[in-house]
Amino acid sequence: MKYRTLGNTGLAVSEVGFGVWTVGTTWWGITDEDFGVDLMRQAYDAGITFFDNADSYGDGKAERMLARALGHVRDKIVIATKFGYDIYHQTGEERTGHQERPQDFSPAFVRFALEQSLERLETDYIDLYQLHNPRLQAIESDELFDTLEELKREGKIRHYGVALGPDVGWEEEGVAAMRERGVPSVQIIYSILEQDPARTFFGVAEECGTGLLSRVPHASGLLDGTYTADTVFAATDHRSHRKQEWLAASLRKVGQLDFLYGKDAGRTIGQAALQFVLAQPTVSSVLPNILNEEQLREFAAAPDTPPLTEEESARLRDLYDRNFGVEKEPVAAEEPR
Repeated sequence: MKYRTLGNTGLAVSEVGFGVWTVGTTWWGITDEDFGVDLMRQAYDAGITFFDNADSYGDGKAERMLARALGHVRDKIVIATKFGYDIYHQTGEERTGHQERPQDFSPAFVRFALEQSLERLETDYIDLYQLHNPRLQAIESDELFDTLEELKREGKIRHYGVALGPDVGWEEEGVAAMRERGVPSVQIIYSILEQDPARTFFGVAEECGTGLLSRVPHASGLLDGTYTADTVFAATDHRSHRKQEWLAASLRKVGQLDFLYGKDAGRTIGQAALQFVLAQPTVSSVLPNILNEEQLREFAAAPDTPPLTEEESARLRDLYDRNFGVEKEPVAAEEPR
């Protein structure tokens, strides 16, 4: 494992981090809590020291799991968690899938949510406290950022940042967070197949000294072998027709990437996808979905594989600009995370 400094925070984070959403929710079919705890411990043993969490993952379950897994090495890991969703006041309406909850960025709620996270994480400070999928209104709130500065002075958080949502606040919010608020960390989506609007952020991040955290580097499973031409979505899924169209078109794109991986390249396609993200110097850590021990070993080893050459990176940018020669297709958007 290799390590980078997160923006101007002074925090050293592993180039490959662990998104606790994979084991703290049931979104990817993991229901065994003991397995999730063990996987996080194995990640730490593999050199992963950055763990990205949120109070909304499993309504606090993911934070409790992280404390159980690695509370004994608290001073050796960097804990990021998120706030902004009101998981405490249920409306009584049934929540469908990853349906968004109401947000609350008021000072009183932020303080309340932080105390709950500290208790669940069994710690007296959080290294990186992130606004969770904020809209521009939250970024523009002086009251909110004054509260975050107070929490820093009190020692309850070391730094704060912004975790951008895919369809609920993105490019404008990210630029404003860096330029107007000077946040030292912004979490984005970036992959070989999803290079925009992340490209907009690289120059701004360098200018502002911001460290970027990148999730979904495998484009929701397309770049780690999860999906193949034989994958069939359940007929009961109301999006199945659209997903099948998206999958077919996406796999045509993936079919043009064989120059990146294999025995001669010295890396798997999953490792190449991580190296593509890490080629950006403003990216401090990449957060793949780690669902099992095999993926953990593969992804944790990615920083030790050959980095992409400039020729390979340029070819990938050109392929993206031409949509990989594929006709425009329906987009399978990431749910808010």
